[in-house]
Amino acid sequence: MTAPADDFDVDEVLALVKRTGHPHAHPHPSPRTVPATVTAAAPRHRAATPWPEARETAARAARPGPGAPRRTPAPVPLDTALGRTLATPLAALTDLPSFDTSAMDGWAVAGPGPWTVREDGVLAGHAPAAPLADGEAVRIATGARVPPDATAVLRSEHGRPDDKARLHPTREMSHGQDIRPRGQECRTGDQLLPPGTLVTPAVLGLAAAAGYDTLTVVPRPRAEVLILGDELLTEGLPHDGLIRDALGPLLPPWLRALGAEVTALHRLGDDADALHKAITTSDAELIVTTGGTAAGPVDFVHPTLDRVGAELLVDGVRVRPGHPMLLARIGPGRHLVGLPGNPLAAVSGLLTLAEPLLRTLAARPAPQLYGLPLRDAVQGHPDDTRLVPVLLRGEAAVPLRYQGPAMLRGIAAADALAVIPPGGAEAGQKTELLDLPWTGTSLTPCFT
Repeated sequence: MTAPADDFDVDEVLALVKRTGHPHAHPHPSPRTVPATVTAAAPRHRAATPWPEARETAARAARPGPGAPRRTPAPVPLDTALGRTLATPLAALTDLPSFDTSAMDGWAVAGPGPWTVREDGVLAGHAPAAPLADGEAVRIATGARVPPDATAVLRSEHGRPDDKARLHPTREMSHGQDIRPRGQECRTGDQLLPPGTLVTPAVLGLAAAAGYDTLTVVPRPRAEVLILGDELLTEGLPHDGLIRDALGPLLPPWLRALGAEVTALHRLGDDADALHKAITTSDAELIVTTGGTAAGPVDFVHPTLDRVGAELLVDGVRVRPGHPMLLARIGPGRHLVGLPGNPLAAVSGLLTLAEPLLRTLAARPAPQLYGLPLRDAVQGHPDDTRLVPVLLRGEAAVPLRYQGPAMLRGIAAADALAVIPPGGAEAGQKTELLDLPWTGTSLTPCFT
């Protein structure tokens, strides 16, 4: 069962989720060598985007614009709703509990004790028992329907039967004790959760208890991953200048944890025509590329975006690692996030550009900002923000080693990334933290 939602649209849900942002990003120049099959881009003469503004630009970019396809919520079974966002209020379809229920194993009793114990008993899921007369008691299990006229439930450990089938209380009782009355948690029609709520395991349990078989949710944004680079191996040990691809295994589950439906992963090597074909034939709302965003002889992302007439919204971000990341609009309602090829730099790009864009598309609320003091000082970049893996230990963030752009050892052990301002941070200085999708205060699950 599901609440009616014939006319709900994602735009209406987005209006309920608080988002902020600036209207423009500032692309920067990036000269590059372009193969003959690709038209060279015009020179760029603008500065890299500051890190906070880049995140705000990505969140704004995903808001519906002219010509963008309509993203219509749809009902889905409970077992496929995890990680999505409610598009309609979750209203109770029944009273909870739907009848007076025993909260404990023991005896349902009527009036003051001692009581005569009936031979029958009451179990959960069975037909209701006959009414109790004053001075009567009947055995009852947790979750069973309380017999009519019962005044309380006496816990097993608080009752003492005698040899004459009489039940005596061993402590004082109060009227209604250990009975969950009908409607104690909610009444039919009560709003339990608003639109925009992330569907967690607890939400699924509440929905089932409230009578739902399906939930009307915002559709997951469709994403494709394009792995670029001739030097990448998919198995075995590195050899002869070839290295293992770490981003192919890393990116799809990370994107799913951010709310996306990953529809494909393609390994294209360093091939401008293959990249062009993959971009122009994809129907994904977000394409994520790895590598090729700088100015090397086989960095084809910028010239290919020029070739398809894309609009660069962010071209370089003042953040380390991950400076050469980019965000482009490649059509109505379609975007491309270009990640650097180094693994930790790619993670930086995910959290800087892909996370806010997907969050907006999925109608998720922005995470609550928070910070902790650093246990140790962290050296900063003179001009750029740094993202540093940290452990959360008590009331402090502990910076981890292995912070280089090609390293994953630090982030694999981390609870969060610390946002280090230009110039660095001293020990004890409070710093903003970015939770990873499977840890921290956001409690966002890693969905499969």
